[in-house]
Amino acid sequence: MSYWTDAHCHLQDQFLRGDDDVRADVHDTLERAYEGGVDRVIVIGTDITTSHEAISLANEPTDHVEVFATIGLHPHDALQGTESLVALAREKNARVVGIGECGLDYFYEHSPREVQQRAFREQIQLAHELDLALVIHARDAWDDLYRLLEEESTPERTVIHCFTGGPLEAQTCLDLGCDISFSGIVTFKNAEALREAARLVPLDRIHVETDSPFLAPVPFRGQPNEPARVSVVGEAVANVRGEEVEILRERTTQNTARLFGLTSR
Repeated sequence: MSYWTDAHCHLQDQFLRGDDDVRADVHDTLERAYEGGVDRVIVIGTDITTSHEAISLANEPTDHVEVFATIGLHPHDALQGTESLVALAREKNARVVGIGECGLDYFYEHSPREVQQRAFREQIQLAHELDLALVIHARDAWDDLYRLLEEESTPERTVIHCFTGGPLEAQTCLDLGCDISFSGIVTFKNAEALREAARLVPLDRIHVETDSPFLAPVPFRGQPNEPARVSVVGEAVANVRGEEVEILRERTTQNTARLFGLTSR
């Protein structure tokens, strides 16, 4: 049997919760993931605190599911600056496989645009310096995203996580050298443009993720999401593309291993 990889999830204390906001146990969460056919997850940092926590989780022994970490500064938190993050990244922990999530978010704009751009630029440079994957958050900021990737040169291993654009944005990101990762949004009723994008991404450039605890796929909308549900996302993407689920599972697992420099399963 082959297993799914959740290419992007948040299992740190501030994110992990169960029904009725009761604190969930990360080991139980990972056990449910394994029972759901998942044997590898990438836990994503969004600031210095959650990046440290991601590394701690990646270094804890687990029974069945491999855990790896990224460290990054989310555009919402760009005002914190990247100095501490850069220092942490340069420690070169073996369980750290990527920089991000980082990028631009002009929908909420919790940090000024120029601050977001500076933090994003610095993290692109860091991914180049350390030869790590770059994990990008992009929302309503496509033109500046394209510009900054062109100016700084897209790292060889880069992914647009939780892609929310349509076919035009997907093709432009692909042309710039980015892979594309799909979340539970692909199952939402009003996401036809996103499904069109999913149809055009080459099979060797596509990933699936939960973005846990956010964006639970149909029929779990409104509930906290978790890595066990990446199979629901994967099945939806396979159906949209007219592919066998087993093929999409195998290829996305291989793609995510390549992206993060991991051993293929």
